[in-house]
Amino acid sequence: MKKDCEEKKEVPLGGVIHKAGNAHDYVTGGWRKLRPVLDKDKCTNCLICWVMCPDSAVIAEDGKMVGFDLEHCKGCGICAMECPDKVKAITMEEEEA
Repeated sequence: MKKDCEEKKEVPLGGVIHKAGNAHDYVTGGWRKLRPVLDKDKCTNCLICWVMCPDSAVIAEDGKMVGFDLEHCKGCGICAMECPDKVKAITMEEEEA
């Protein structure tokens, strides 16, 4: 009986990231209630949205904002909030069912 109590059981640690940079492997856009919409005519390509997005869901190419990776965007709205007040090129709209 004493032997059973002394045995250690292997339990994996919770909240541990075993492989860094693996967020792109998981499609999390399905959590979204709101989605960002870009008005390209208003956008000044300041890329503040790109810098501030916690999910790296803003797509920028050659120094210009080109759209959103909706497979990873969770609809937090930070991009729309950080878009300069005089511009407001990003709005949040309800996700279509």
